[in-house]
Amino acid sequence: MSALILVPGGRGQLGQDLAALSSDVRALSSAELDVTKVTADDLAGASAVINSAAYTAVDAAETDEDRAFAVNAVGPGLLAEACASLGIPLIQVSTDYVFAGDGTRPYEPSDPVGPKSAYGRTKLEGERRVLEAGGYVVRTSWVYGVHGSNFVKTMAALESSRPSVSVVDDQRGAPTWSHDLAAGLLELASVLPSQRLLHATGGGETTWFRFAQAIFEELGADPARVKPCTTADFPRPAPRPAYSVLSGAAWAAAGLRPLPHWRSALSEAFKAGVVAPRAGAGPLE
Repeated sequence: MSALILVPGGRGQLGQDLAALSSDVRALSSAELDVTKVTADDLAGASAVINSAAYTAVDAAETDEDRAFAVNAVGPGLLAEACASLGIPLIQVSTDYVFAGDGTRPYEPSDPVGPKSAYGRTKLEGERRVLEAGGYVVRTSWVYGVHGSNFVKTMAALESSRPSVSVVDDQRGAPTWSHDLAAGLLELASVLPSQRLLHATGGGETTWFRFAQAIFEELGADPARVKPCTTADFPRPAPRPAYSVLSGAAWAAAGLRPLPHWRSALSEAFKAGVVAPRAGAGPLE
């Protein structure tokens, strides 16, 4: 009998990639499995759970923190308790937003946390509950994929509709293709190392501005049409980390394969159809 890996939040970009990579995965929508009400009975027959369900509307969470807390903290806690009672592992996907964002070197899993947003606070509490129950937590950052909405698709839409685009150049992080992250999570589920708090992102680091330029390059457009600006030029309800590069050292030390460099991953994502091909892409006249 094959292993059964349940994936709450299975209709999101990560959940769909997990399902595409393994026939052992059963990706469940929120209607099929509500993490805020989950019990051990809902996980019957599973050999592991990878939780990709999350409240990810970062700005909306500033005024909707109760709902964000229910999905990002209460839900993972209930999943962790249910998994512990069944003796199966839970892998909880978390975020770079648990850090203050004022670092100058890649954050290690053991570095002090200090979220500055409601989203970050709720995700951090979810981490605490999962780790307390013996589960795994994997922090990632700047995730994009073939499914759902994301920065890559937004930039592609803007490339086709505007002569130029302004993108912040004072926030640094590591773009992560959801396909690569999904493969890493499945490997983690098969290895289950002793280290339970890990980071998994695309290799290297960049800014949103440089990331956007790379997207334009993949589109066959002139990257000079992307203009740098500052975070102050585009104030948002929720503060963004200025620096949120996550170190993959603990991931590699656990015997897990590092995720590919963000730039090569972006090229592979385009080959996989992260943006639907269109005729005539190029600099606007």
